[in-house]
Amino acid sequence: MSARNGIVLRSYGPGQQLKAEEIELVAGPGEALVEMRVAAVTQLDRTVLAGKLPQQLKTPFVPGSEGAGVVLSSDRYPAGTEVVIRGGGVGVSLPGTWGQLAVVPDGSLHPLPAGLDPAAAVAMLAPALTAHTAVRRVGAVVAGETVVVTGATGLVGRLCTAVARAAGAAKVIGLARAGESVDVLSGLVDQIVRVDELGQVGRELQWCDAAIDTVGGPVTSGVMSHITPGGRVVVLGYTAGEFATLDLHQLIGRDLRVLPVNMQRTSIEPGTVAQVLADIAPAAVQPDVVLMPARDAEDALDLLGAATADRRVLLDLSGLQ
Repeated sequence: MSARNGIVLRSYGPGQQLKAEEIELVAGPGEALVEMRVAAVTQLDRTVLAGKLPQQLKTPFVPGSEGAGVVLSSDRYPAGTEVVIRGGGVGVSLPGTWGQLAVVPDGSLHPLPAGLDPAAAVAMLAPALTAHTAVRRVGAVVAGETVVVTGATGLVGRLCTAVARAAGAAKVIGLARAGESVDVLSGLVDQIVRVDELGQVGRELQWCDAAIDTVGGPVTSGVMSHITPGGRVVVLGYTAGEFATLDLHQLIGRDLRVLPVNMQRTSIEPGTVAQVLADIAPAAVQPDVVLMPARDAEDALDLLGAATADRRVLLDLSGLQ
């Protein structure tokens, strides 16, 4: 058993009622004591703080469902191990990550791959899990396949290209809007194909085994014309439009599969987070991060509501001294 005093942010009821306090944190059997570095501010955290979960939380409560830090004590990992924290009820049914220290289940710890910045890892974790689910779990991309990713310049799109590469794809093609910068795709894709203002896909797009479609709308219809018999279109977004026209002759004649990704109905299996971190580590994807002092957590929650899809809001917990 390990115990330390540390400053945490605690909520005293529904709403953004957060207060920094020094408390004693005690790690028992099967639990780890972690010195925190950064924590994510997520929609789940907003839901918890608003009291919108079915279960009644005991207050005061330490929020924060994701974060990164260094192990001080654990039955599973040696002291000094850099870890990402996610899962196991952390920040939902158990105290969370918004503190100088955190006590979490050992099963919620995931070692940080060498070379991956802790803040970047936390910022990319949620979209990377979406990319992993789309590419590996739903799309079942395997070695040697050709994969096209629509909306490739977005954060989820870039992470999909990284996961496809890690899954062994022989060729990864990125679709980008006409005129937009594609500098962020350097080193991530083998070919870039443009999509015009009407969502029409360039004819230079070759036959592909799978399409990971992050934008939907007419682009979905366009890429379907380039999928090989027995191939699949994995749909996880509709920023280009909620409606797509499907050519049933192509769908039936080439035995294509249209596979939706629904993260709310997807369970994260043991080992998934570690694989996700390993998949994205070599890609050097740089997320758009807003790093705020932990004591400004309420402002961070407000900023989260106005943030773009690719922007991640994090709390710097190192200032909680």
